[in-house]
Amino acid sequence: MRAKELKQNIQALSEQRVPTFLWGAPGIGKSSIVKQIAKEKGIGFIDLRLALMDPTDLKGIPFYDKESHSALWAPPAFLPREGEGILFLDELNSAAPSVQASAYQLILDRAVGEYRLPDGWAIVAAGNREGDRGVTYRMPAPLANRFVHFEMEVSVDDWRDWAYIKELDNRIIAYISSKHEHLFTFDAKSESKSFATPRSWEYVDSILQSEVSASSILEVLSGALGREVAVSFLSFIKVMDRLPDIDAILEGSSQEYSEEIDVLYALASALVSGVLQKREKLDNVLAYTLELKSEFAVMVVQDLQRNGVSMEHSPVFKKWVEKFAYLLA
Repeated sequence: MRAKELKQNIQALSEQRVPTFLWGAPGIGKSSIVKQIAKEKGIGFIDLRLALMDPTDLKGIPFYDKESHSALWAPPAFLPREGEGILFLDELNSAAPSVQASAYQLILDRAVGEYRLPDGWAIVAAGNREGDRGVTYRMPAPLANRFVHFEMEVSVDDWRDWAYIKELDNRIIAYISSKHEHLFTFDAKSESKSFATPRSWEYVDSILQSEVSASSILEVLSGALGREVAVSFLSFIKVMDRLPDIDAILEGSSQEYSEEIDVLYALASALVSGVLQKREKLDNVLAYTLELKSEFAVMVVQDLQRNGVSMEHSPVFKKWVEKFAYLLA
């Protein structure tokens, strides 16, 4: 299931306090989706990495109560006490069976030891699939049956929408727009330690903003993406030097452009980013796309619309629809 559909479904089920489990390959943004749901709703979010925990981390530490002459459990401070939010149990199936047993009690009874999860909190869990080269334990059937299960797939369109919102480097967005297959290159049969994922492309954005020297940039990018993708990406970003003046286009100037495919992908991404930063320049960009190759003109408009840019009020957009309507049917 694609990220947008998952987000809607997990949000709806969380509101009804139905536990959900999100399966997927490493680095594709499982935790980001859940965190984004909590952020947009303005509720709490607690991320617990169960693979790093011991059973007592969830259940608490036993102590002797003098008044009741019995042993009680002191619950951990990181569990929520009030309000509403999402308790995210990440890497659940990578946790040791004893930790999963503690989590099972929390999921089943919404309580563990002396602790009870507040009514306003929902439980969402996530984990890698058994064939993804990660450390995993087969989830007991009773525990698995406590969840509604979803499997997340990688979508280039969803990733591009997210990348524009996060303001990732235009060169990255343009590259993935032209090389869809390089968004996610994980192969469970490969022994390579580096491979491209949505998460590693976010690292690339930070690398490009860092002070890594030109002489070592290939090695650094290879460490994040793998050698083949890094070489291809560095070759691609050289086309950015052949882009027309984006600022001039935003100001309404007519600029000639190269019809090389790589340049056109880079140009389309740069125009979208420009409008998202300066929405008052929408008419100028729409006017420019009237002379752009049709498939790239449509790409610009569709990306803008998916990112919430309204253009129905624009007189230029009416001209745009007249010219490109046949491509939208």
